Amino acid sequence: MSESIVTVLGAGLAGCEAAWQIARRGVRVRLVEMKPHKMTPAHHAAGFAELCCSNSLRSDALSNAVGLLKEEMRRLDSLILQTADATRVPAGSALAVDREAFSRTVTAQMRQHPLIEIVEEEATEIPAEGVVVVATGPLTSEPLAAHIAAMTGEDGLYFYDAVAPIVDFASINMDVAFFASRYDKGDADYINCPMDKEQYDAFYQALISAREAELKEFDKEGQRSPKVFEGCMPVEVMARRGYDTLRYGPLKPVGLIDKRVGREAFAVVQLRKENREGTMYNLVGFQTHLTFPEQKRVFSMIPGLENANFLRYGVMHRNTYLHSPGFLDATYAVRREPRIFFAGQMTGVEGYIESAGSGLVAGINAARRARGMEAVTLPRETMLGAMAGYVGEGGIGDFSPMNANFGIVPLLDHKVRGGKAVRNEAISARALERLEALRAQLEA
Repeated sequence: MSESIVTVLGAGLAGCEAAWQIARRGVRVRLVEMKPHKMTPAHHAAGFAELCCSNSLRSDALSNAVGLLKEEMRRLDSLILQTADATRVPAGSALAVDREAFSRTVTAQMRQHPLIEIVEEEATEIPAEGVVVVATGPLTSEPLAAHIAAMTGEDGLYFYDAVAPIVDFASINMDVAFFASRYDKGDADYINCPMDKEQYDAFYQALISAREAELKEFDKEGQRSPKVFEGCMPVEVMARRGYDTLRYGPLKPVGLIDKRVGREAFAVVQLRKENREGTMYNLVGFQTHLTFPEQKRVFSMIPGLENANFLRYGVMHRNTYLHSPGFLDATYAVRREPRIFFAGQMTGVEGYIESAGSGLVAGINAARRARGMEAVTLPRETMLGAMAGYVGEGGIGDFSPMNANFGIVPLLDHKVRGGKAVRNEAISARALERLEALRAQLEA
């Protein structure tokens, strides 16, 4: 066992994953978390790894980029994936979790690990010595954010994340709504609220003209030009792009047959389980920045939600990201001071699993550095390596947060017949083969 200590700042998904990877390699961890003494505007619970936006960790299929990312992480003993699998709730082919059980389990793993020391205090600066992983998230507290800004020499990049509402299942009118999965694939885990054209027209007009909430002071501070990341696009912003945008997006009716009438609706709003008991459901794709009264008025126009009890309304908040290309390398280390690693959304990865994945890579390499070993850069053919490479080098044009996707992975060196899904599965097979070749080195 090494006597070195790695400091991890932040106990979100990335911080907990990094701490886990470091500790399982025999290196002591000092995990610094300001909750519960101080909370960010986006957090409400005292536990670690709080899922604020949604309880979905998206597809498990290897024809999907995030499905590949999750499989890579499972093979590298990811705490976040272990916990997600143990606390999952039915969601068809997607991996969704009971978020309270998820956070509770991760918190217990952190607190019970003999090599992890929990320090409940606000970090105001990066320690001047030793190996450090900074995983304080896109709402990093002001003193530390100022310290990081001075260190990077770059202005923050401001994007806006929106959170979807949650309704009480008992208040959903199941005489109108129905359970089904698209194309009847998997279990019928989604509640579907069908709209005819007249209902959609009325809903659409109400949505695009509804009043939005005023930005809070912490959202306004440092604002240059508001940008909304596509992955968390508020539903009202999406609707204003065109009449059919929602019908080809979150309200897509294709493959959802209401067996009571034997046909597809004009549009369908889907709701997904928020907890294992099925007492709470969130509106899929309905991240929003509307005022609370407007959310109640407009979303109650959805058939089946006429008398819905909204347990939580949607909210929107500012997220701050590093300009990572050129500042970080493909191990998430600071190029000019490689004892310091960053992980999580603030690096420019977008999404729960992507954040945890960056923590996994940063944690592996922080442990290696603490033990005097060479860093390991994962192959770009893997999704973990492709994401780290994107963060370190960027793409074409302005740098912006990025979800896992096959567009950042090198093309296959041969043609694959059978369509997109078959091609993506071949890319995934190549990635897992490359990862397996490195397993022994990564586990050292």
